[in-house]
Amino acid sequence: MPIAPSAEAPDDLKDGQPVLPNGLLLVSTPIGNLGDMSERARFCLSQCNMVLCEDTRRTGRLLSAFNIHVKMEALHDHNEEARIPAILARLKANERIGLVTDAGTPVVSDPGYRLVRAVVAEGLNVSAIPGPNAAITALTLSALPPAPFLFLGFPPARQAARRAQFSQIRSAERAGLAATLIWYEAPHRLLETLDDLLAVFGDRPGAVARELTKRFETVQRGRISSLLAHFRQEIPRGEITVLVSPPEDDDIEDLDGQLRRALATQSVKDAAALVSAATGLPRKTVYARALQLAAEQGPR
Repeated sequence: MPIAPSAEAPDDLKDGQPVLPNGLLLVSTPIGNLGDMSERARFCLSQCNMVLCEDTRRTGRLLSAFNIHVKMEALHDHNEEARIPAILARLKANERIGLVTDAGTPVVSDPGYRLVRAVVAEGLNVSAIPGPNAAITALTLSALPPAPFLFLGFPPARQAARRAQFSQIRSAERAGLAATLIWYEAPHRLLETLDDLLAVFGDRPGAVARELTKRFETVQRGRISSLLAHFRQEIPRGEITVLVSPPEDDDIEDLDGQLRRALATQSVKDAAALVSAATGLPRKTVYARALQLAAEQGPR
């Protein structure tokens, strides 16, 4: 049974769900350290009629470690859509079904979104048992600004698509976006990704976190060029999270300065067209920022 709160616990920690609900349970699991498996997560999984998981062998080892014996079925990117009708039928029969990922919080850069959307559309219950998440853990360790942040999952594997994604984000930054950027990455692509980050975003502060909560956890901090130099010398291994700081002041001032100069003599539309042509940025992006600056300046 779940741990009962002590009499000294704050009121907001005593107000737990009194009965384990039926429906779909999104259960977070450790990202590398078994000690991070919460008692509530263990109890919920033990009470499920079925547990959906990416890899039944991996999840089977996790459940065995906690003496949990429950039926498992695979749910991954290749079969999720096809499995939804049968899962909905079981939920409508008042079953309790758990969803876990190989590590961390379900749905976040993992299968499950389509299933959750379908369950909600049917008016059925979805509950979450929170727990570990690699992106948030890396953010707290990075020494980069924690809010706002933008989590982007895995970058595209092909360089052309990856640089296109990075350039799109860079354009948004020139229009005013200022957030710490977070990606997951495979170790064999880390050097290529860091090289592309340097080319598109410049030599900003960043961090590479690997093997979080595991025996060989490391967090390498520094400018992107130093991270690139480090991992050229030390072969990257394990689960990796890459973080890049928000744009530095001169990045924003470059676009804003050009727009302010143009707005001094031009309409918003003409100023945006002029600066878009000069910078190569999308006209819609530049126009949106020009509108913001014009509103700040007030009527002339």
